[in-house]
Amino acid sequence: MTHTQSPAERYSAARIRAAQPLLQGFERGLGFDLDPFQREACACLEAGNSVLVAAPTGAGKTIVAEFAIYLAMQRSRAKVFYTAPMKALSNQKFQEFAAEYGADQVGLLTGDSNVNPGARIVVMTTEVLRNMLYADSDLLTDLAFVVMDEVHYLADRFRGAVWEEVIIHLPQQVRMVSLSATVSNAEEFGDWLQAVRGETDVIVSEERPVPLEQHVLVKNNMLDLFDSTGLIGTHRVNPELVRLAHAGGRSAGGRGRGSGRQGGQSGGYRGHDKQRPQFDAGRMDRGDIVRMLDGKHLLPAIFFIFSRVGCDQAVRQVLRSGVRLTQEHEREEIRQIVDDRCRTLLDEDLGVLGYFEWLDGLERGVAAHHAGLLPAFKEVVEELFQKKLVKAVFATETLALGINMPARTVVLDKLEKFNGEARVPITPGEYTQLTGRAGRRGIDTLGHSVIQWAQGLDPQAVASLASRRTYPLNSSFKPTYNMAVNLIDQFGVTRTRGVLESSFAQFQADRAVVDLARSVRQQEESLAGFKTSMTCHLGDFEQYSAIRRRLTEVEREGTKADNSQRGERDKRQREVASLRKQMRAHGCHHCADREAHSRWAERWFKLKRQTDALNQQISQRTGAIARVFDRVTDVLLGYGYLESDASGAIALSESGRILRRIYAERDLLVAESLRRGLWNELDAASLAAMACALVFEPRREEGLIDARYLPKGPFRPALDDTHELWNRIDDLERDHKLPGTNPLAVGLSLAMWKWARGASLADVLDEAEMAAGDFVRWTKQTIDLLDQLSIAGDAQVGSTARSAMDAIRRGIVAYSSVA
Repeated sequence: MTHTQSPAERYSAARIRAAQPLLQGFERGLGFDLDPFQREACACLEAGNSVLVAAPTGAGKTIVAEFAIYLAMQRSRAKVFYTAPMKALSNQKFQEFAAEYGADQVGLLTGDSNVNPGARIVVMTTEVLRNMLYADSDLLTDLAFVVMDEVHYLADRFRGAVWEEVIIHLPQQVRMVSLSATVSNAEEFGDWLQAVRGETDVIVSEERPVPLEQHVLVKNNMLDLFDSTGLIGTHRVNPELVRLAHAGGRSAGGRGRGSGRQGGQSGGYRGHDKQRPQFDAGRMDRGDIVRMLDGKHLLPAIFFIFSRVGCDQAVRQVLRSGVRLTQEHEREEIRQIVDDRCRTLLDEDLGVLGYFEWLDGLERGVAAHHAGLLPAFKEVVEELFQKKLVKAVFATETLALGINMPARTVVLDKLEKFNGEARVPITPGEYTQLTGRAGRRGIDTLGHSVIQWAQGLDPQAVASLASRRTYPLNSSFKPTYNMAVNLIDQFGVTRTRGVLESSFAQFQADRAVVDLARSVRQQEESLAGFKTSMTCHLGDFEQYSAIRRRLTEVEREGTKADNSQRGERDKRQREVASLRKQMRAHGCHHCADREAHSRWAERWFKLKRQTDALNQQISQRTGAIARVFDRVTDVLLGYGYLESDASGAIALSESGRILRRIYAERDLLVAESLRRGLWNELDAASLAAMACALVFEPRREEGLIDARYLPKGPFRPALDDTHELWNRIDDLERDHKLPGTNPLAVGLSLAMWKWARGASLADVLDEAEMAAGDFVRWTKQTIDLLDQLSIAGDAQVGSTARSAMDAIRRGIVAYSSVA
């Protein structure tokens, strides 16, 4: 029945429309109604505030960013910067905005792409915006809004600090649109934004736009994770799964509850457990899983496998099984798109890149997606998946971050992954991020997640993982040498310490201090009570108790150290005799209530130890960021990048101005190598190899590299000098209680040297023992550092760096879908 609005409701709606005329116009142009959280966030923007929007993947947070762009375009010169954590996401947003607003209105800045930077809408990586702020770039003029997409990246331990730097240093008049996954402490993060940015509204939505049904695949049976017969929302685990777990996964019978509204359980057994056939709960062949999902109309699907090799093997396994998910007209369209997107690739490189096997998979609707793939191939997979031409993608978890690739179904191969050191369970946050891909808004009424059964799987633990939708956002901010010289140059030391104290890291530490201090106050009240109870009229019972406690400790040490040397035993016996004499001579020893007092004294001592530990934590947290900054400053003063005048005021030296332009993780090592001229004798190929050694991070422990596998000529003595310098800097950092950096990694240097000298892709990938996508990524990071050297280095090194960039920016490295 249609609801007829009352006069009061019509009047209220009219008042809202009058108060938000721009939002009304924006919504009319969309052609669909905004969700409540979208409308609330947009209304806050129209009112002149910044916003933090925390909502699940696929909920439509980007609409809020689009309204910010709409607001800016209503003014004659206002600009919007849209920042994203990954170049792939930046490229995608650039293409979307260019299609919507026209190529002349949209720019792209990602470090290796520079397209129309003076446009009114510029998409960029967060690092690019940070560097602009430090350089006081002219492009900041007329900036009205900054969108920070995936702002929960602020917790990333390698790159998270960049988000905080941008938030702190943006001009106050710029409004921020912060878009985040659903985090459990969004209000805390919003409080910090309010403190450093001014009026900021926090809008949190935990509603998935497409409801999620969750299943466990046991052999060829797809069982609901939660009991569908119970009350909605009770999250009671399916009893069939509990029975399976108790039976060690040996049976999968029962009429049970199948895959909900999508077709029921297949292959179930009737009757009592003892009558059911027993089988090994081995996993279905992946080709059969794909066929099953296809038969249940649950494609397209993303299979998350936490290994690149595993993704590639899965694709080969599916192709060997004869799966074909496409029709002839789809295969023709796939071939046309691939030909168009890959036309710049050289014919001699196609075999090395596995192009023909990759194309065969695409034509059959199957593909892999991971960081080892050539960027061109990844972009094609994304485009074909969005066009519903590829139906099954086997991906690592990087696909869950940002890229717009929703599916009807997400399949989780395992619930643990290798974190570089050990196999660890995925977190509730990671589970939410991965399953957030399930369910295409406007297409699916339900999304589906499927977890593959494995021996030892605990359904209760899985249910807990699936029920907890949030995870905390914790700062990873720490001052760097480059950050220090840039801030000191802009604000001076005193104000810089204040700026750093305003970081989210310190904000969280200070909040923790409040809770710790509350605990300390409560414990100090208890301590006072305990002290009263142990008070003795015959003397200081705290002193007497300390003697008894020490006596107990020494006697216990003697019991544990029967085989100790005679001198140590004699020393311990003398101390025991002395302590016993002190104890018997103490007035409290003769108190009639001595043992009652002793019990209170023990309680007092234990609580005092806990309270002292809490006070130590408070001391460590208070001003923690500024203390690290002071240590960084001391190192910079020691190396002469900062200098103090007669009055003690600290300012940048000429060398400090070099360091201002080095944003690499090894910023001090790079600047000091330039200052000492360690790389002056390097040719272009050798400088490329050196830059590669500075940025490369091997995936596994490489061990020592034989000198035969290093570039010849001037590279080796320059490497020896650079490594010796790294040793000295590392020692100094440890002296100043700073974490230091890893040694240079030369595992890719010979391959980079050969690439710079014109070697073929086949030879270089064979030398590097590396996937094409990884080689492209490390080469682009090498180009980023060479670009910094071309600006910060003297004329000689600068010229060589530019030549090195030209030498390695070729072939598959030069490919760009936006150029």
